[in-house]
Amino acid sequence: MTRSKNVLGQPLEPCCFSPRTGFYRDGFCNTGLEDFGSHVICAEITAEFLEFTRSQGNDLSTPVPEYHFPGLKPGDRWCLCALRWKEARDAGCAPPVLLASTHENTLQVVPLEVLQDHALDVEERSS
Repeated sequence: MTRSKNVLGQPLEPCCFSPRTGFYRDGFCNTGLEDFGSHVICAEITAEFLEFTRSQGNDLSTPVPEYHFPGLKPGDRWCLCALRWKEARDAGCAPPVLLASTHENTLQVVPLEVLQDHALDVEERSS
C-alpha cells in the first residue's frame, strides 16, 4: 500500500493521536471512497471555529462515544472536512492548518496558497 501524500507532495504526516483523529481514526487525515465528507485538512481547533461550526449544525464540542468522537476543545488538532474549513475561511474564522498533515485531496477544494496563508508549519516548509 502506498503512503498518502500531503499538499506539499510529501508523505502525509500524522495529525493527532490524542484525540485520535481522521476518518479512519488512525491519527492521519487519510481519505477513501467511504469518506463522503472528505476529512482531509489537519487543523488546530479554535473557539471561534467551534462556535462557527456549531452555528452551521455540526457541534464538534460535544462527545459522541458511539462514533469514537471525544468532543473537541481549542488547541486540539483534528481532521476537518475540506468544505467546512472553506466555509469557515469564507466566514473569516478558519482554524490554522498543518500543511504536512493535510491530505493532497484538499487541493481539489482549497488552493495551496490559501492553505499556506493559514499554515502553522510555515517554518518547517521553508527549511
